[in-house]
Amino acid sequence: MPARLFEPFRLDDLELENRIVIAPMCQYSARGGAATDWHLTHLGQLAQSGAGLLTLEATAISPEARISPGDLGLYDDATERALARVLDAIREYAPIPVAIQINHAGRKASSRVPWEGGAQIAPDAPDGWRTEAPSPLAHGEGEVAPHALDAEGLKRVRDGFVATAQRALRLGIDGFEIHGAHGYLLHQFLSPLSNRREDQYGGSLENRMRFPLEVFEAVREAVPSGKPVWMRVSATDWVEEGWDLDQTVELARALKARGSAAIHVSTGGLSPAQKIPLGPGYQVPFAERIKAETGLTTIAVGLITEPAQAEAILAEGKADAVSLARAMLYDPRWPWHAAAELGGRVRAPKQYWRSQPREYKDLFKDAAHGQR
Repeated sequence: MPARLFEPFRLDDLELENRIVIAPMCQYSARGGAATDWHLTHLGQLAQSGAGLLTLEATAISPEARISPGDLGLYDDATERALARVLDAIREYAPIPVAIQINHAGRKASSRVPWEGGAQIAPDAPDGWRTEAPSPLAHGEGEVAPHALDAEGLKRVRDGFVATAQRALRLGIDGFEIHGAHGYLLHQFLSPLSNRREDQYGGSLENRMRFPLEVFEAVREAVPSGKPVWMRVSATDWVEEGWDLDQTVELARALKARGSAAIHVSTGGLSPAQKIPLGPGYQVPFAERIKAETGLTTIAVGLITEPAQAEAILAEGKADAVSLARAMLYDPRWPWHAAAELGGRVRAPKQYWRSQPREYKDLFKDAAHGQR
């Protein structure tokens, strides 16, 4: 039987050639929010991978929404021009659909890049700024607490998500992922560990879901029908009395009712107290239950590294697609090698057709070989 991993996949009107999604991976290599030649190199190689969908890294809606000073942004004409240059170059050679992950880092903003330790940059230090969040609770011990967003701030953030989506539309982006995971702003609203508000945006599950759902609705309304919009979530905080799978199932139901094309299921990131039992596919059971209980198209992620492992997740109905991050950085041709192992076919650039191994004569779609 044909490998399920290489069956076509649909997100609303967006047709994908297979069920391999390249997950968003922060590169911390932008300048003033603007994409650089690093992004051209990084995304250019991933665009030739044969995956079904390429997702841009977490893209900030404003300067203060960036995780670090090196984060990618799409919030003014300069950042739009810089990203347009990168996307135009990719599209000249690769037909892969491109999605964007739209983000606000909340209290985890103003941080050093990982290779400089990742610690918070104080608001009065060079390259630092005061963060904002649902409640004035610091992410880590010794950090400066964020400002709590008031009604005006909530509107500004919501409008910022929409404005970034509108800029992405002008750039021809095919899919729109709202970042509600990994301890960033929308996740901070969802979790009772970071949301201690006493207004309509805090307290009950319904209230804590309210702002993330308002952001989703606003973006969904701004994006034309047929273009997919979905959310990435952390299904658990891995901390007692925090956000958990039961609550995530309710959020998934609410997203489905509002027209979400999918849900991208990750975990963790909200609290330094998290205790994560790492292992191959450790997050897949969360995706499996969400898919089973809601019927929402589900994308699984988390230490999915082997082709047979990815195929089993799909064949056993645990998810509708798999998302790879570190595995793609380590092996940017992972889909090629998976197709060779599982008997699938992938799209490769014509400049590389002659690299097709002799034992896989039908690996590359549309490949032709002349003699000279």
